[in-house]
Order: sequence, then structure tokens, then C-alpha cells
Amino acid sequence: MTDSSAARGRSSSQMDNLVGLLRIRVKRGVNLAVRDVCSSDPYVVIKMAKQKLKTSVIKKDVNPEWNEDLTLSVTDPNLPINLTVYDHDTFTKDDKMGDAEFYIKDYVDALRMNLKDLPSGTIIRTVQPSRQNCLVEESCITWNEGKLVQDLCLRLRNVECGEVEIQLQWIDLPGSKGL
Repeated sequence: MTDSSAARGRSSSQMDNLVGLLRIRVKRGVNLAVRDVCSSDPYVVIKMAKQKLKTSVIKKDVNPEWNEDLTLSVTDPNLPINLTVYDHDTFTKDDKMGDAEFYIKDYVDALRMNLKDLPSGTIIRTVQPSRQNCLVEESCITWNEGKLVQDLCLRLRNVECGEVEIQLQWIDLPGSKGL
């Protein structure tokens, strides 16, 4: 087997396992912890299985606005997604500013309903805060302009204060096994 055919075999098996792409818009942080003299330089890291994505660093801001899209390749929608906020430091190891964990099972279940032609703004499902999630408040899965989106406000754990607001949106991929 040549190197290129081995690479093709690998990529097609990855596509066979791929369910789709999850776009996570990291909107903003609210009342994040102070880790420097009187502020922090926060950024967000999102992990699912072996994937790790990160936002840019926002200098000297405990209420940062990222509005950045990070895209995960989803092979198992039952796996948790971990979000961690760090304070960027130039000369020392970056300080952890809290973490949160969330699942996309309810969102994926709503996607499987094959919704079409609904009025924009229709709420499909709500997810309540519980001990099993890091939600600050009820999270709505909403049909918005032909797409299903979920807004989440996550309370950071293992820190004195802080929340991160994100939005989920699904991207179907031609050639993936789909939902």
C-alpha cells in the first residue's frame, strides 16, 4: 500500500465515523475571575475527545467579547464537551480561570427531528439547569432562519466566579454518516 492510499484509507474511515460538525460560537465571558494585578487576559479552550480548539486572548478584560466560531468534528454526540478559561501569562504558566462541561445530546435529538418550514424563533426544546450540567439558566434549542441553534450560559466550576456564553449550530457534511 502506498503512502497516499494509506492516507486515503485513514481519511475515509474518519469520514465514515464523522456524524457532522458542531460550530461553537464563543460569545463572551461575564464576571470572570481576576488572575493578574487587577484584571485577566482570558482565552477559552474547548475539548472533545482528542480535539482541542482555542479562542484568541482578550487583554485586560474580565468581561471579554470573543464572538469567535470554533468547529468540532463530532464522531460521538454522547461525549462531553469541556470548556476551560485560562488567563494568558507571558512569563509563567497560564492560570486556569474555571471550567464547564456540557453535552449536546438534547441538541442532537432535536436535530434528528428533521424540522423544516417552521417560523423563525420557534423553541423546539428547553434544557433545565441541573447538577449534571453547568447551565446558569434554562437553555433553549430554537429554530432560527432555517437552522437549529442552542444558546447556553455556562457557570464556570473550580473558580470563585464567572460565566461563559456560547451558541451551538450544526453543520451537515456531505459524505459523513450524518445523524
